[in-house]
Amino acid sequence: MELLLKRDIPRLGIVGDVVNVSAGFARNYLLPQDLATEPTEANKRALADARRQAEERRRLLQEQLKATAEAIANVEITIEAAANEEGVLYGSVGPREVAAALRDLGHDVNASHVHLRDPIKHLDNVMVQVVLAEKIETQVKVWVVRSKAALDDLESDEGREADSGDQADDGADR
Repeated sequence: MELLLKRDIPRLGIVGDVVNVSAGFARNYLLPQDLATEPTEANKRALADARRQAEERRRLLQEQLKATAEAIANVEITIEAAANEEGVLYGSVGPREVAAALRDLGHDVNASHVHLRDPIKHLDNVMVQVVLAEKIETQVKVWVVRSKAALDDLESDEGREADSGDQADDGADR
């Protein structure tokens, strides 16, 4: 079924596009939500101005996303996390943490922009892909380091083990 879009719909089209969709999608979603209409000449003329505005918004957004991609290209971020002695994290570092670290640096990035194959579960440095739009992507280097609180706890545990080892040796000598 052919319909004329009245609003931008992600992965379908922008205002003024004539799209071919299934009858169910048209009847159950697009028409009741007033997102589309019949593709008559009168409707096309009525939406011509809205289409020009939508194209201008899309162009400005693309420019903004390209500028953001250039700004974060080759950026290195450090994320502190609690880890055991072997460097295995108690939790994991995922897209939310990477996006939050980039936002802390002043970059407009959402967790949905960050693409990780698997969450980071070890102290390490990893190149992470950031996809801002279909053809706008870049990479950032993420350093996952042991948090200072976890490092202090680890050092205090080692100190306690050394103290308890000294006491056991003292008892053996007697």
